[in-house]
Amino acid sequence: MKTRFLSLILACSVSSVLVAEDTVITLEFPPPKVTSTPAPINLPHLELPNKKPPVIKVPTGVTNVAAGKTVTSSDEWPIIGELDMITDGDKESEDGYYVELGEMQQWVQVDLETKTEIYGIGLWHYHAQPRAYLDVIIQVSDDPEFKSGNTTVFNNDHDDSSKMGRGSDPAYVEKNHGRLIPGKKATGRYVRFYSDGNTSDGLNQYIEVEVFGRSVE
Repeated sequence: MKTRFLSLILACSVSSVLVAEDTVITLEFPPPKVTSTPAPINLPHLELPNKKPPVIKVPTGVTNVAAGKTVTSSDEWPIIGELDMITDGDKESEDGYYVELGEMQQWVQVDLETKTEIYGIGLWHYHAQPRAYLDVIIQVSDDPEFKSGNTTVFNNDHDDSSKMGRGSDPAYVEKNHGRLIPGKKATGRYVRFYSDGNTSDGLNQYIEVEVFGRSVE
């Protein structure tokens, strides 16, 4: 009986330590700046306004492992900007802070350099004008070509127009606070972000991505 009582005390102590070490992912974002009138946003799966971001608890040691990492894309020659802007920490929406890729489906990809357990992802598209990006899909993989072993952590392609599977996540209006997306503890070295234009034009703009995780190698 005494041994069992001591075991219960030890288990409670360990649990308390784990809870104490947990932190919550909090995105840092620039002040809002709307510079142009939005085009009408008419999407059947548009998220209700003012929805609160998810609360994602992470253990000690989880950081933004995408900071400063190499970015590649499906568009070899971006119309505006340089790909390294996407992991440089600057989240403003003025010229000089965002990358603009061509029309139709495009993607940007971050090489985390090591296999990583991912708890959360921060994503900023262009937000100086309220708009929703179409067919936003985020996948994690150890394959740099994303031909096998992919894990999808976000997909708002409600009608499978991208031919990558029908998604159940909502479309949402871009704002300065970006989008916090649960990483579902997916593991992989590469994170790829797809989009297929937006409700204002057919282009694909990216400002910043953050990946909150820790190496599992």
